Amino acid sequence: MTAASAKDIHLCRAHDIRAGVRPIGARLLVDRLWPRGIARADLPLDAWLKDAAPSPGLRVWYGHDPAKWAEFGIRYRAELRENSDAVESALAWCRKGPVSLIYAGKDTLHTHALVLRDHLAATLAKEKAQ
Repeated sequence: MTAASAKDIHLCRAHDIRAGVRPIGARLLVDRLWPRGIARADLPLDAWLKDAAPSPGLRVWYGHDPAKWAEFGIRYRAELRENSDAVESALAWCRKGPVSLIYAGKDTLHTHALVLRDHLAATLAKEKAQ
């Protein structure tokens, strides 16, 4: 397999998978908590990358408040820069090929998975440029 590029990092809601959506590539759960209402048997994963999710403190502060979205992105990106082991785990999957970052949130426009995807894509682009 060849390394994934930004276009090979997909987002998928956990509840959509249970409803029949098929994720593309490796299935990576990127939430710290298991999605409510979904049995583990109903969510086949290649990995659960808990440590790549926002810290509990940041998650509680954000509270899924769209008014805090911009500041959340800044704070989460700072956490990702400080959490190189978790980011490297996600990047290792991306280097193998396409991945789907799976998350439980209902809001598809204000999810940490978007920030994580962009961070991973930027890192892969820097690697490719070297």
